[in-house]
Amino acid sequence: MNRIILIKYGELTTKKSNRKFFINTLYNNIIKKCKDLNVIISKDISRMYIEYESLDEELVIKRIGEVFGIHAYSIAYKTLTNLDSIKSTIREIIEDLDKDKKYTFKVETKRSYKKFLMNSMECNDEFGSFILKNYKNFKVDVHNPSLTFHVEIRENYSYVYLNEYKGIGGYPVGTLGHAMLMLSGGIDSPVAGYLALKRGIKLDLVYFEAIPHTSLEARNKVIELSKKLSIYGGEMRLIIVPFTKLQENIYKNVSENYSITIMRRMMYRIMEKLTLRFKSLAIINGESVGQVASQTLTSMSVINNVTNIPVIRPVACLDKLEIIDISKKIDTYDISILPYEDCCTIFVPRHPVINPVLSECIKMESTFNYEEMIDEILANLNIITITPDMDKNKYDDIL
Repeated sequence: MNRIILIKYGELTTKKSNRKFFINTLYNNIIKKCKDLNVIISKDISRMYIEYESLDEELVIKRIGEVFGIHAYSIAYKTLTNLDSIKSTIREIIEDLDKDKKYTFKVETKRSYKKFLMNSMECNDEFGSFILKNYKNFKVDVHNPSLTFHVEIRENYSYVYLNEYKGIGGYPVGTLGHAMLMLSGGIDSPVAGYLALKRGIKLDLVYFEAIPHTSLEARNKVIELSKKLSIYGGEMRLIIVPFTKLQENIYKNVSENYSITIMRRMMYRIMEKLTLRFKSLAIINGESVGQVASQTLTSMSVINNVTNIPVIRPVACLDKLEIIDISKKIDTYDISILPYEDCCTIFVPRHPVINPVLSECIKMESTFNYEEMIDEILANLNIITITPDMDKNKYDDIL
């Protein structure tokens, strides 16, 4: 039997006039994901089909399980569109099952090829009768069967399968524009990045580094997190922002309790300039309402005041345990908890302000020339190309 993977689009089918664009993007993303495998991928308006070498089946399934935009998939058997061929395929599927076990079953036929000699209900009866006649251990149960034989009838070929597996859903990455993720070494921002990718957003990653206060281990930690995100988002840029001088000046010139607020305002100023330089549409971060002092609604409002670029916070209304659950699912949790501090955890004030006043921030910022330092930062960015299999040690000499 010719086994293929049959992919169902789900949410993509709601896109009406843009449906072709979403399907084509998904098609291209799967091609990139499987570029090193011997696969043939074809598509139509309702399904996508992957033909593959039998030895690669598990690997292909793993790869498509990391592609956003897939609602569900099945291991299907491709056959000619005629009754005898379809029945022969059903027979071969049953012959692979445990012959000593009793089964309940039903048949669900989807007849896309309207010129076929029977309609869907007639096909259900025909194939169901064939099974009952030839296999005494099968009994019909249309309400709660142990097996469902799915038959999809199309013009040139038909497809038969038993099981349907859930994909990771969402939209294909690249269909909903480009944004920049503020990626720290913590638990929240990688999860925020994953959720943004799930909504079809292509990401660049931005890491604020303050060597010698932050370490090369902290950078490598962020590279490892970036690699995990690139499994789902494809090749990405990681932009390393040399933040040391500006961060030191903040702590020299600003009241300690306002230091985190001012630091975040400076980061947002830099992010705005980066979004314009890299033609991005939004800033994404891992802020969760009320989790720390800078993430109260008052703090967010004061910090946001420095930019007109939309700020998206995918985990804003999730609690920490929900965020941790997702981080474990995407395999970033164990990396995130490694004990290497980032810009947001060094120099933490003893009593950070939770309801900052905008006029106070502006007054403190006027005491030093941060614009000049931001220009210097933007002239000295380091950019790393991230792929899932890259060597992080290659970049240890960037300072």
